[in-house]
Formats: sequence, C-alpha cells, structure tokens
Amino acid sequence: MKEANVSTSPRLPQHVSDGTSDEERKGLLSGDVQDRPDPELSGKRPWTKRILVLATAAALLLLGVAAGECLLSRRADKNTLRATFLKDAVRSNGTHDFKPTVLVVSIDGLQAGYLDRGLTPHLLDIAKKGLRAKFMKPIFPTLTFPNHWALMTGLYAESHGIVANNFWDPETGTEFHYNSAAHSWNASWWFGEPMWETAGKAGLITANLMWPGPPQTRTGWSPTYFIPWRDKVPLKEKHDQIMAWLDMPIDTRPQLIMAYEPSLDQAGHLTGPNSTLVNNTLSYVDRFAKDIHESLEARNLTDIVDVVFVSDHGMTDTSHLNMIYIDEILGKDGYEAIEHEDGWPSMGIRFSPSVDAAHYLDILLDAARANPEKFDVYTHETMPQRYHFSDNPRIAPIYIVPKMAYALTTRKDGDVGFTKGNHGYDNDEPSMRAFFVAHGPFSAVTKVVQKQNSQRLMRRLLGNPNEGWHSTADDTYVLEGFENVNLYNLVMKLLGIQDSAAKTNGTEGFWDKYF
Repeated sequence: MKEANVSTSPRLPQHVSDGTSDEERKGLLSGDVQDRPDPELSGKRPWTKRILVLATAAALLLLGVAAGECLLSRRADKNTLRATFLKDAVRSNGTHDFKPTVLVVSIDGLQAGYLDRGLTPHLLDIAKKGLRAKFMKPIFPTLTFPNHWALMTGLYAESHGIVANNFWDPETGTEFHYNSAAHSWNASWWFGEPMWETAGKAGLITANLMWPGPPQTRTGWSPTYFIPWRDKVPLKEKHDQIMAWLDMPIDTRPQLIMAYEPSLDQAGHLTGPNSTLVNNTLSYVDRFAKDIHESLEARNLTDIVDVVFVSDHGMTDTSHLNMIYIDEILGKDGYEAIEHEDGWPSMGIRFSPSVDAAHYLDILLDAARANPEKFDVYTHETMPQRYHFSDNPRIAPIYIVPKMAYALTTRKDGDVGFTKGNHGYDNDEPSMRAFFVAHGPFSAVTKVVQKQNSQRLMRRLLGNPNEGWHSTADDTYVLEGFENVNLYNLVMKLLGIQDSAAKTNGTEGFWDKYF
C-alpha cells in the first residue's frame, strides 16, 4: 500500500534521524496483511407443521446456544482487549512489531462547536471510525499554557503552578513569560509530573513535538526526543516528523508522541472565530488530521496506535467589547499603587505593600456589586471552588474576572493590543470548550463495551441507557463532556502504565466505564 498523499512536501529537518533503513520503511508501508475470514454458519429451517413442536424446541435451543456464544465471545473480546493495554504487549502490523503507542495532537483554539460548521469532514470521519466527546472542559483560566500543562499532568492551575500565560511569583521574585524561553523554560516553574515523565520512568521512549512546556522537569526528566517550538512550521513538516518517529525500529521508536499546532488559535485572535481566515485554517488543520490518519492506515497501524486529537480551549468573538476602566474604578492613586498585574483577560492584582490593599479591595467589590453583569472580584477565600484557582501563592490575592463581552483596560490604553477573538473567560462558557476526537484501540474497546452492555436484556427492558456515551444519527459514538484533567489517566491506561501514574486532579476511575 502506498503512503498517503500529503498536500505540501518540504524536506524533513536535517536534525531528524529516524534510524530506519529504506527496506524497513518499505515493509512498514506495504500493508500486505490479510485478515482471516470469519467462519460462516449455516443451517436449515424446518417448514413442516408436523414438527412445529420440535421447531419451537430447536429455536429455544438455538437461542441458548447463541446466548452461550455471546458470553464466550464477550469473554474472548475482553481477554483480547485487556491484553491490548498491557505495558509489554506486542502487536504486529504485518511487517513490524509495535508496543502500545499513543499520539496526542493538540490543535490550539479549536472550539468544540467548530466541528458543527461542516468544515471538518476528516475529523468527523475519524470520529465516526473512532469516537469523540461532546466537549472537553478546560481548566480556569482558559489560557494556552495553563491548559496544555493541565493536559500533560492532569492537574488544575493551582496545583501545577502555571496560573496564567504571564504571572509574578512572589516566592522567587521573578516573572513568568510564556513567549520567552529565558522566562519560562526553567524547570522550577513547572509542578506536577507530565505524561512523558511518567512514561520515561516506566521505561518507555517519548517524543515531544513543540508541545508547550519545559524541556526538563523539576526532577530532571526530559522527553527522549524534544523539538522546541518554532512559529509558522508547515504542517507537512510536523506530519513527516511524527511518521519518522513511528517508522523507527522498535528499540528506538517512541510509544508516546505529543504534537502541537497553533495556527487556528492565531487566526482566531487575529480575525475572530467567525472569520473567513478561521474557517480556512480550520479546513487546513482538518486536512492535517486526515494526513495523519491516512498515513497510519498506510502503515496498517490504525488498530495499533491510539491517536487523540484535542484542543486546550475555545474562542469567542471580542471584536465589539465593552470596556471596564480599572483606573477609573480605583482612582489615580489606587491604580498607580498596583505593583504587579497578572493574566489576561482576567487581571490578578498585587498592590504595593505601602498602601492599604483592603481599602482598594473594598472599592473593587463595591464596583462589582454595582455591575454584576460586567465583572466579578475575588480573593483566595471567595474564589469559586469550581475554578480550583486559589491554593497557590502565584495566584494574585485579588482577581478581577470579566464576564463575556467585557474587557479590562485603562483610559490611557483603551483597546490597544486587543484582538478580535479571545479566550481566558469562565471555563463553563460553551465558547471556551475544547474538543476531543480519538481513534484506535481505545475507541474499539469502547464500542465493544457499549455493544455488550446494550445486549443485556434487563438494560433493554428497563430502558437504562449506557452511562457515559450515546450514538448519533450517523452512528458516531459521542462521550459525555469531561474535564481535561482526565486526559492524563486515559493515556496512562492506553500505554498500560496506569499503576505508575502520578496523582492527579482527575476523577478516580473515570475511564473504567469505557473499558
């Protein structure tokens, strides 16, 4: 079978070396595998009335046999599927052996609702062959770096320490800047254990293709292969790098690959979520998903490699914002007394120790009570529990959270630097929701489990639906929405290393019903 066609074809970066001979790669792409035909059953149906009683008895007997076969099949299915997710399980694509392998691809800013625009036929086709979720709920704040580290560690921002894209750390007296390696790559910023550290400790090879985060954790672990972020990288180059890793020999091939693509988020900020540019970019990343899936098919790996497409957050239209002027609320002296401002579009405030911060907090609270439709003001003690955003000294003691369609600014700054699309708002807002599409052994397991559950007579008679998923009109399996802090434990389960998993903020046993 020939390799899947991909739209553009720049060369692989010179630093990429996959260690695979042409002969081995030819074998990987051959697709020369024949499946065993299923045995056929045949029988004769008696028609004479003289043996009506015997026919009835035979029917009952056949029903019993079928039930027995179903039970045996269920046991066989479960045994086979259980073996799929063992750490040391080895499966063949017909030419090469593979251990459990997971590819996680993040498409920054792909709002869950984008899948309903009719512009993502390939992602929807992958979802139909596999499954998808109604949505994936990001953590608060709904920003890129806090959420990508939540996806990697299964932790809320207060636990993993990346509380915004930009913030002040009072314990070290330093500031985190997401777009500066010098101010963000130091391992001391990043708490929690990312997927690639857990996998590495378990003896697995890992690869990181530009995923937001550090090259090394606080405990000194690094991905086996690490390619740092660069802007404007063609998707063809990223696709080829992923496939180069999968084409490696088994003793050097990564079992966990993480890849990141920011172009859709960039388009959303620049022209807004309802723009032509966003729609065109959405089609562009949809073709990227198609290219990955077709390349897996060409290698006969769709039943071996779990590919999981996700995003970090959604996007909302901010082209017609209502301004909240913080300098007018606090007055000149109050605004000038602010020593540090964190976050965007929310604003974390640290006042100078030389002023009465409680006085200015009261002013802000009075303004919020007078304008409940515009913004909220919180302290660590009053922050909504559902945000999980209070138990960390990096979170400013006063936090102003604007409502949708509002923005915090000053009379001097006005709308300078504002974008036509943004995120960072309440993570319960539908426009902030991320997406989740998966295909591979995980989706196969889920469908088998769902089918077996639906065959239970009592469930059918009682009308008790399967908890956790439903089927759409086109037979796509759709999981209920879930928090993104649960992704870490799913990947650990797919790799067969759940017993080595770190402690997370995900729901314990969340994925059990799908297996």
